[in-house]
Amino acid sequence: MRVMVIVKATKDSEDGILPTASALKAMGEFNEELVRAGIMLTGDGLKPSRLGKRIAFNGPDREVIDGPFAQTRELVAGFWIWEVKTMDEAVAWVKRCPNPMPGPSEIEIRPFYEMDDFAEVISPRDETSHDPA
Repeated sequence: MRVMVIVKATKDSEDGILPTASALKAMGEFNEELVRAGIMLTGDGLKPSRLGKRIAFNGPDREVIDGPFAQTRELVAGFWIWEVKTMDEAVAWVKRCPNPMPGPSEIEIRPFYEMDDFAEVISPRDETSHDPA
């Protein structure tokens, strides 16, 4: 199962405070462990939301909203994409992770939808209809 492991933003990450050299080293070592275990597919940190944009959709209308965005604890500061056997395995790995922020922080784990999840709404013909061949 693939999961997105989401590092939640904090005031420090939104203020653009970079991690210390020792924190970067610890996270690099953790990432190397994930790669050696065949779990980490990709991952990266994100710059503060003040450098981002949101596009709000309302029917055919689009509105571009400049950052920064409110509710820091709901923002994403970084992520990994992992391939794990179970959610319990993902939880076990996150528990081993160095604290991603200087102070209190949170990491959220969310499973990806897989094609099997859509079996009731996609007919076998629909699955191949996107293939131009």
